[in-house]
Amino acid sequence: MSYCDTCLVRNSAICAALDAKEIEALNAIGRRRQLEPGESLVWEGDQSVLVANVIEGILKLTTGTEDGREQIVGVVYPADFIGRPFGATTSHSITALTTANVCVFGRADFDRFAAEHPALEHKLLTRTLGELDRTRKWMLLLSRKTAEEKVATFLLEMAERLADTACEHSDRKNSAEHFELPFTRQQIGDILGLTIETVSRQMTQLRRDGIIDLPTRREVTIRDHGALEAIAG
Repeated sequence: MSYCDTCLVRNSAICAALDAKEIEALNAIGRRRQLEPGESLVWEGDQSVLVANVIEGILKLTTGTEDGREQIVGVVYPADFIGRPFGATTSHSITALTTANVCVFGRADFDRFAAEHPALEHKLLTRTLGELDRTRKWMLLLSRKTAEEKVATFLLEMAERLADTACEHSDRKNSAEHFELPFTRQQIGDILGLTIETVSRQMTQLRRDGIIDLPTRREVTIRDHGALEAIAG
């Protein structure tokens, strides 16, 4: 039995565009790898030698500032594609936030395979354009929205993406109304350009207003989805 036969994201990853024979050929150039929280797969500025499909877990994309600070520039979930195909270097590091399983390919091998399979290239292009749309929305969030709007938008984004992950994996911990954040408050602040105190203050206010509940430090329950959407703008 191949890795692809047991893959949890077989029908939603970019390889969903391939038929059984093509999947077998792709499986021959890939390998499974497990990452523990804090373990990196790719480092910013290094030669682009690996690409991967995320099978399980959540990873962060980060870049460093000149004074050594880390900025989270993206988050990837199961079925997402990571790495820099058709490129010489990678522009960000990729690090596991939770225990993660990925299907790894040598970048040169994957580039050759993709060039021979237009359906895969098309799927990859579609994913890239979707990511570009999300990045543009995130630029609006960082540049124009208030702290309250940023936190509300972030919680809605997490609810949507983690609920999608739960559907793929039958994960009862996460749904559109209740989920466990993979981030600390400090990391949320880094993502949103806010201090940890501001993040905590905004989430506490949302709880006081009855819009969300915070059963634990990481868990969030959305009690009034419409109100949260209205705040997010």
